[in-house]
Amino acid sequence: MINYPIKRKAQQKVTNYANLGMTLESDIESSNLYYLNAGIAVIHKKPTPIQVVSVSYPARNKAKITEAYYKTPSTTDFNGIYQGLYIDFDAKETNSKTSMPLKNVHDHQISHLKGVVKQGGIAFLIVHFKAYNEYFILPASVLFSFWDNKEEEKGRKSIPYEAFKSEAYQIPFGYQPRLDYLKIIAQNLNAFLKNPR
Repeated sequence: MINYPIKRKAQQKVTNYANLGMTLESDIESSNLYYLNAGIAVIHKKPTPIQVVSVSYPARNKAKITEAYYKTPSTTDFNGIYQGLYIDFDAKETNSKTSMPLKNVHDHQISHLKGVVKQGGIAFLIVHFKAYNEYFILPASVLFSFWDNKEEEKGRKSIPYEAFKSEAYQIPFGYQPRLDYLKIIAQNLNAFLKNPR
């Protein structure tokens, strides 16, 4: 008996990026590591300051924090330097198909970002619309215009998805870096360096 090889169609390899990133923050941290290793920028996640109240010592080398509190409200998630420019931003995700609720942003974060812009730094949000799996850089100036409107008696309570499509910059999802947000900033540097005082 002769066993002839079976002809099989060549399978095309399809790249699926859907499950590469577990969370927005991990995708940003992976991108930041790529930037660091490539000598492009030094950007890190800020540690959240905590006050340790109680520690358990079940064994000499296994200390475990059992009670802790946040010392102060955290400002933004990430900061660093890119080509001599200070960068400061926060990461937000929304399940909504129509908008990003402004309640996802806090007063102290707006205050902090306004201070960064006033000093000539680049400030923005990276927003992930989970329903569409789309990522955007929202410049601080656009964020501030919606935020200041929110402060009025009948102001907005969210930033519409359409505003992201027209006033923000979409970040393509890739492999290395996963979210090349610095490429978007480099291509639109003047828009990010506008300094409303």
